[in-house]
Amino acid sequence: MNGRPRLVLFDLDGTLIDSEIGITGSMTHALRALDVEPPPREVLRSWIGPPLHASFPQVLGADSERVDLAVQHYHERFDAIGWSEHVVYPGIVELLDELHARGDRLAVVTSKVVTQARRIVAHLPFGHRFDAVFGPTPETRSSTKAMLVAEALRTLDGDPSKTAMIGDRRYDIEGARANAVRAVGVLWGFGSTDELRKAGAHAIVTAPGELLAAL
Repeated sequence: MNGRPRLVLFDLDGTLIDSEIGITGSMTHALRALDVEPPPREVLRSWIGPPLHASFPQVLGADSERVDLAVQHYHERFDAIGWSEHVVYPGIVELLDELHARGDRLAVVTSKVVTQARRIVAHLPFGHRFDAVFGPTPETRSSTKAMLVAEALRTLDGDPSKTAMIGDRRYDIEGARANAVRAVGVLWGFGSTDELRKAGAHAIVTAPGELLAAL
């Protein structure tokens, strides 16, 4: 990227916050409400990042009504308590302070329903650092990361050549590359080096302190 990015887009789960307990707990609740035994923890972890409508069919099959019901049960628990079950990754506060100090604009781009995401970000100690939060609406099933990154660029008048997308899953990387945005993968979340590399990450970092150099 020529010079520092003027716009830095962050994924939420697995990038800014460790939300495993709240998300997997809500997934477990949803499946048990349908009398379905939840898969092992490592499978549930792999579902963090993709849209719920893409994950639940792995155990519920192609029955769209049951998938919709599972998503409804998920949101019931998540809206009640799951949204608050997270911790901020070490080093994130300092990273955002540095980006803000050097004049970069910051936004969140997540597959989480936007109303939930905005609620979470508003309660984070650094939530005020973000100009906007982008995510699918409660009625939308098909908002891909590529679509959401495009929405962020359009809304914030971002120049793709001076924008970076930071995330822990291939969806973040693919969404960035689809919009000609620099794609930076992080390894403290729920993805892997292999997943991020295959998706085409321009850079992969192991700690927040390495991100400034990767941008």
